[in-house]
Amino acid sequence: MSFFHFLIDQLATLIFTLILWLLSCLIIWLTPDVIFSWETVAYLAVLYSIVLTIHLLIRYSKKKNWWSFFKKTQEEQDYFTNYLELAQSHEDILIQEYLNQAINEHRDILTKTLNKQQEQQEFIDSWVHEIKLPLASLRLLGEALQDDLTDQHFYQMEHSLKQIESYVDQVLYYARLDSFSKDYLIQECQLKQLIIPILRENAHYFIQKNLHYEMIGEDQVVLTDQKWLSFILKQIISNSIKYTAEGGSLKIKLYQNSQGTWLSIEDNGIGIPLHEQRRIFDKGFTGSHGRSLNKQSTGLGLYLAKELCEKLGHQIFVESELNQGTTIQILFPYLTYFTQDNEEKLISSH
Repeated sequence: MSFFHFLIDQLATLIFTLILWLLSCLIIWLTPDVIFSWETVAYLAVLYSIVLTIHLLIRYSKKKNWWSFFKKTQEEQDYFTNYLELAQSHEDILIQEYLNQAINEHRDILTKTLNKQQEQQEFIDSWVHEIKLPLASLRLLGEALQDDLTDQHFYQMEHSLKQIESYVDQVLYYARLDSFSKDYLIQECQLKQLIIPILRENAHYFIQKNLHYEMIGEDQVVLTDQKWLSFILKQIISNSIKYTAEGGSLKIKLYQNSQGTWLSIEDNGIGIPLHEQRRIFDKGFTGSHGRSLNKQSTGLGLYLAKELCEKLGHQIFVESELNQGTTIQILFPYLTYFTQDNEEKLISSH
């Protein structure tokens, strides 16, 4: 706080001092044995001014460190790290004790919240791993009964199992967003080696909907986390398949330009209305198609894709035209963040 603002806050003290000076002058004027003169009035004014100035300077110097602490805390936005210890007056000590108690309660609440989040994280991880076992058993059972089922029933069962596995993966990756920095490994990855297995996993969808795909461009090597990028591509390809009509097609393009390496996934599906395109990466946003076409959309797939791309240092873009199709592009910039110094920044930022 500046001295000028301090004086504004001490306006009551200044007015009180002025009133005392006027009363002193009045008493001298009313006292018969005392000769009233303007020299006496000026002397009293100087005397009161000196006493008042000394009082204000001493008070300001005592308060300055107190206010500086609050200003520094506000600038650093570090409100609940350190306890207050600079109070001197009884008023400031009372405020200090109140704030320290609030900080202590905040720390307790924060610790309990973090512990609960950790317990929830551990429960979700355990639940995901536990549920994958019966899912694998169901898949094996379905394959064993394939000859006894019609193609339609078999594809329906495969579709349901695939959806369950997708939802389970979404839960797992959503729960791990906050702990991303503890679970990533940046290394060189060939994009086609990530894309082809995902296409094979969705082979029954391509057969059932009579879809075909085309991969254009030479294989590209990028720096990324293979597991997280694979999940991102699964969400994008799954959406492309879901919202592409029978007989449609997907085009997967790999190329480079001055900005970096690009991966483009283009479909000729139903497209996205223009007014919804800015929201497709929002958490929980399913859009008009997700609500009206019985696609059982969760609104988490593209949200997770966007969040993970940002954490990996990639960029994701969407272009779409209603009833014409949608193109999702991922840019892998010519990176330098994987150097040791910048990798530490990446870890600390997440």
